Amino acid sequence: MSHLFRSLPIGSLRLIVFDLDGTLIDSRQDLCNSVNATLQHFGLRALPDDVIAGFIGDGAAMLIRRALAVPGELPAGSPAPEEAFFEEAFAYFLAFYRAHKLDFTTVYPGVLESLEALKTLPDGSARPMAVLTNKPVGPARAICEGLGLSPYFFSIYGGDSFATKKPDPLGLITLMTEADAKPGETLMIGDSDVDIRTARNAGAWALGCSFGLAPETLEEVKPDAVVDHASAWTAVLGSTEIRA
Repeated sequence: MSHLFRSLPIGSLRLIVFDLDGTLIDSRQDLCNSVNATLQHFGLRALPDDVIAGFIGDGAAMLIRRALAVPGELPAGSPAPEEAFFEEAFAYFLAFYRAHKLDFTTVYPGVLESLEALKTLPDGSARPMAVLTNKPVGPARAICEGLGLSPYFFSIYGGDSFATKKPDPLGLITLMTEADAKPGETLMIGDSDVDIRTARNAGAWALGCSFGLAPETLEEVKPDAVVDHASAWTAVLGSTEIRA
């Protein structure tokens, strides 16, 4: 089901940029497992998955900083100062996550079918599509390759691809430049306020996904449209909704 709050210029939307976690893929379990593996490696207590899921969206470094900031004692003998401990924990998390990034991660139902339908513009020409995530670009590209998503995107950028992360618009503006698309011809699709703010900051259109990791944050920023299933992306863009 889709909910339109502002009429999208369907005929002129050329470039579509997708968030990754919570939009194209359900990576919640692998991220939660990797965070808890890191905490337990350093003698800290594991956190409930729901708590960790609330920390996702602003990049891997912020995910670990938030997990470490949960009230609790640091292990005896942990490096000092605090930043040194963070660096060691972050390095462990990245290594663990790289090895376990596809243990449970899957593409959301309807994603592949919708991407197939959206890759062509109404005039028959190819529609440029890309990924802009705050996840480090290495794991992001490896996940897209492993799950068969890569062929649909002319570019995949991560949180370490630029000097700034979403919601700073630099990544989205870069993709618009590469695709020769104006802000009014660009749609950002994501599951959190971070993605909607990124679109707003770049002057682009924004579509929210209520099935993702942080749907509660969408209410704060009011996307132009919200969908409850990836199969509804096509309906919002003027095509027949995919039944998956």
